Amino acid sequence: MFKLIIFTLLTLIIFPISPFAQTPSKIAPKREFRGVWVATVANIDWPSRPGLSVDQQKAELIGLLEQHKANGMNAILLQVRPAADAFYSKSREPWSQWLTGTQGRSPGPGYDPLAFAIKEAHFRGMELHAWFNPYRATMSPNTIVSEDHMTRKRPDLFFVYGGKKQFDPGIPEVRSYIVQVILDVVKGYDIDGIHFDDYFYPYKIAGQTINDAATFNKYADGFTNISDWRRNNVDLLIKQLDDSIHHYKKYVKFGISPFGIWKNDSEDSLGSATNGLSNYSELYADSRKWIKEGWVDYINPQIYFSFTRRAAPFGTLVDWWSNNSFGRHVYVGQGAYLMHNGNSKKEAAWAFPDQVPNQIRYIRDNNRMQGSVFFSSKSFSTVASKLGDSLRTDLYRYPSLPPQMPWLDEVVPNQPLNVIAEALIDGVHLSWEKPLIASDGETASGYVIYRFEEGDRISTVDPKHIIRISFEDFSSFIDTNVETGRRYNYVVTALDRLKNESEPSAPVGIQTKDLASTK
Repeated sequence: MFKLIIFTLLTLIIFPISPFAQTPSKIAPKREFRGVWVATVANIDWPSRPGLSVDQQKAELIGLLEQHKANGMNAILLQVRPAADAFYSKSREPWSQWLTGTQGRSPGPGYDPLAFAIKEAHFRGMELHAWFNPYRATMSPNTIVSEDHMTRKRPDLFFVYGGKKQFDPGIPEVRSYIVQVILDVVKGYDIDGIHFDDYFYPYKIAGQTINDAATFNKYADGFTNISDWRRNNVDLLIKQLDDSIHHYKKYVKFGISPFGIWKNDSEDSLGSATNGLSNYSELYADSRKWIKEGWVDYINPQIYFSFTRRAAPFGTLVDWWSNNSFGRHVYVGQGAYLMHNGNSKKEAAWAFPDQVPNQIRYIRDNNRMQGSVFFSSKSFSTVASKLGDSLRTDLYRYPSLPPQMPWLDEVVPNQPLNVIAEALIDGVHLSWEKPLIASDGETASGYVIYRFEEGDRISTVDPKHIIRISFEDFSSFIDTNVETGRRYNYVVTALDRLKNESEPSAPVGIQTKDLASTK
């Protein structure tokens, strides 16, 4: 992912620009994917450095989640396998060096970073998608790997490119191994999604050749063109993962974040009106095919370009992907890391603070797009801090639920039962009972609480009435953000694992305590 940062700055033509016109914000949709990538490779986002104590790591992650929750995010894409290593304990691969400084060293007894992240994200009403790099095994020729790293146990499964070791995608055993690594997490953790970024076959380096000719000769399987064979190797992994993930847990989403251009129209009439690196030709990734065949539940193209980038305008690519979504979700990868204050050699367009907000508005104007994912987390504490302000106070002011995926599950849960409200000095205490089991066997995996002031029409359509979303099975809540002596109405809805929402409970009204009367 971070290699792409350098690549996009160097390979696409920079075009002089003027600010994109500011447009008024519509009411934020109730259903919208609002994600952020949390990169662990090289300690880009978390933890801030290797060797932190368990308590320090936890505190940093909670702070990160609190920031993104306040900014309106509802999904965290956490990198859990950056280089054939692990940020989770139930792994056949060694602990990551970016946890402790030494690959294979445990970060602490009883501590599982992924399990902790899932619990904390769900508590805050955010999905947790486990982000894997399927083929990368080392980051440099100087990487010191542990004795049980796969590059030592099975060196025959790798090739070296640009000084980095990578699993050879053409070897059937490699594909099977990667599937099993990912299924360890699917079966062992309460994740919401499995996520890949853009690293399949490596980005091209001048003077370098992928050393897989022997693999091609051994496993050609009828292919005579090595480029077609490489694309098929990636296709086989994607198809196998789609089948395997949903076999074990139908509600776990599978998504991929490819480079933003599938093909340019100069290569194929079906391609986009762009002139940049081609996923299909240069990375051997047929990203359009994956979504057309229904092998992924969402595609998350990295459209790290401004509206006026001549080689690949943002709007052109958003429109192209919306026309090639084939009924699945498209979440746009947005380059928050590119924003700057004008004193930079980066493209001038990113100095305008409304560049990304206007990209979000453009996405919302297209009813075949379902949201955004921002690279990366730490940008919101540095160059994109003003973007965070814009999200918090305007674009993401009200909470949002992730979009529904009816091809995986369209059975809504039943509503919560027997909602009770009690006004006490510290606020309104709400409690309820779990809903009856729905026709698909689910009850509730989370709840949404709505509050209405006296005179408001009781409707769960408008997200401004949402005061709490949690993806945990809980049955009580204290609303402390109320005014004394006021009357409120509350309803509660249930969510299943795919965020299908029940009908609301019967409304319950309550008059808050007047503090003066209690003295």
